[in-house]
Amino acid sequence: MVVQQHRDGGGARAVRALAAAGVIAVTAGCLGVDGGGAADGSGQRSVAADRPLDLLGQAADVLVAAGGAETRTSVETAVGGTRVTIRGQGAYDFRKQMGRLRVVLPKDPAGKDAAGAEGHRPITELLAPGALYMKNRGAGVPDDKWVRIDTTGLKDGNLVTGGATDPMAAAELLRGAAGVTYAGKTELAGVTVHHYRGVADLGRAARAASPQSRGALSAAAKGFSKDAVPFDAYLDEDGRLRKVRHRFTFSSDARGPEVSVVSTLLLYGFGLPVTVTLPDEDAIYTGEIRQG
Repeated sequence: MVVQQHRDGGGARAVRALAAAGVIAVTAGCLGVDGGGAADGSGQRSVAADRPLDLLGQAADVLVAAGGAETRTSVETAVGGTRVTIRGQGAYDFRKQMGRLRVVLPKDPAGKDAAGAEGHRPITELLAPGALYMKNRGAGVPDDKWVRIDTTGLKDGNLVTGGATDPMAAAELLRGAAGVTYAGKTELAGVTVHHYRGVADLGRAARAASPQSRGALSAAAKGFSKDAVPFDAYLDEDGRLRKVRHRFTFSSDARGPEVSVVSTLLLYGFGLPVTVTLPDEDAIYTGEIRQG
């Protein structure tokens, strides 16, 4: 399981976040909200400022209408004074809730990746409702085989397990937004976006999520020690989510440090046709997976 000690602590054990999926294995030694709006240039209150909860709550639906998009992801884990960042890039179909990512593990100064392997190849991940498929998993998995993980059985619902938050789950989390502040307009990659800050409630988001996402988010709501997830979200003029950053925190006991995970998702190239073909059953590895 991911973050096997969400509730009963253990700093070194809590840092096993992501280890069960094999994306990263580390140890503790390795690793004013208000309801006010804003005015636009004419001095009038903008719609973006007046309806933040509506806009955020509809963000996932707007992405479904947009179809496919290119995406970049990062998951940064911080323990004590050490940070490890995993990056991914690929494409996602919001209508089918399926995507493909190329995930790159960081290397330490000795040229090893976070799992201790020499020059680990990028991991290919296929995202599907309720499932995560991984190739180049390492840890004894044959090169031509995929590992399949049931995300509804993960304690984090695959919000951080694969080293990248599922784009649809990231958007659906905004259905649980509360205490939202409109931070105004800014520019992102040449596109005007509206910036919102708030806190998402995992349980509320799970209840409001689409049927395909509900199982994974419900698992996360039960597995995390804290239901409240601070976020920064950036929506363009069409209400499309362009960037979202979530901050997950895992509690530990007094003997170990707190574990912080910051997951960032960037979306662009909307309307892109996305084709994802899931592996056949005979391509799925069913043997024992060695933990790093």
